[in-house]
Amino acid sequence: MRRDTFLKSLAALAAAGSLPLSAQAAVAIKMMLPANPGGGWDTTGRALGKALQDAGVASSVTYDNKGGAAGAIGLAQFINGSKGDPNALMVMGAVMLGGIITGKPPVNLSQATPIARLTSEYNVFVLPANSPFKTMADVVAQLKKDPGSVKWGGGSRGSTEHIAAAMIAREVGVDPAKINYVAFRGGGEATAAILGGNVTVGGSGYSEFAEYITAGKMKPIGVTSPQRLKGLNIPTLKEQGINVEIGNWRGVYGAPGITAEQRKALTAMVEKAVKSKAWAEAIQKNDWTPAWLAGDEFANFVDQEFASLRATMVKSGMV
Repeated sequence: MRRDTFLKSLAALAAAGSLPLSAQAAVAIKMMLPANPGGGWDTTGRALGKALQDAGVASSVTYDNKGGAAGAIGLAQFINGSKGDPNALMVMGAVMLGGIITGKPPVNLSQATPIARLTSEYNVFVLPANSPFKTMADVVAQLKKDPGSVKWGGGSRGSTEHIAAAMIAREVGVDPAKINYVAFRGGGEATAAILGGNVTVGGSGYSEFAEYITAGKMKPIGVTSPQRLKGLNIPTLKEQGINVEIGNWRGVYGAPGITAEQRKALTAMVEKAVKSKAWAEAIQKNDWTPAWLAGDEFANFVDQEFASLRATMVKSGMV
């Protein structure tokens, strides 16, 4: 084969995403972060972007934060603005499923392309350092006395912390429809509200509160995991007599309309990134649990999670 013919063939394969990963040039990735800066999706997306570059599969990564409606605003922009783009990624997770169930937006995840689940994390509930309450039992006692007086702060409506708060109410005999849940567009806003004492109790992944817990500015009073988180002295809700367990996972989707080969190439890039040193450092720093699941297995998992979350939310009076 002539050299110019070979090079043209190589270029055509690369454009189609058919080359082995080792033969593909690093590409410019566009990362949709469907939340405001400072939250779990933002942290995950930027950590993944760094890992993609560290792994040598991305030459650059640009980020677009579009918060609101549990990610539905960012999802809509991603679906409408990234069609057929093999280098576009969007961070998402359990929170987006909950938001779609409660908000019923005109767009749906089924319009985008499932790539992989990356991490899992349980929710931690915290009190501001100057709170008159000291324990989850104190919060529950007040909740039983006057449900509306307890302001729960966290992510968008339908987030895992919102669902957990409703489940806690149901488990202690309070009508979940009466809980006073204050939704924030991003983790940064929620953290500021907790630190400022503008909510009674806050909920999120441990990674978002870690520095404030360590500094004594927040007091953790319960975690939604089946057992205590490794190395952390935070009691589970279950050991406090509240039968609530719920996890918060995060993953990435590709653009609508990409080919099977482009999806395969994008998945391989992300898989290489999560094996990088930069990603290992992010996992350790944020206390994330690796939860890799890709391809059709991930797509099936999302479908099952959607059905399970909907059932839980209906039972808790949220839908």
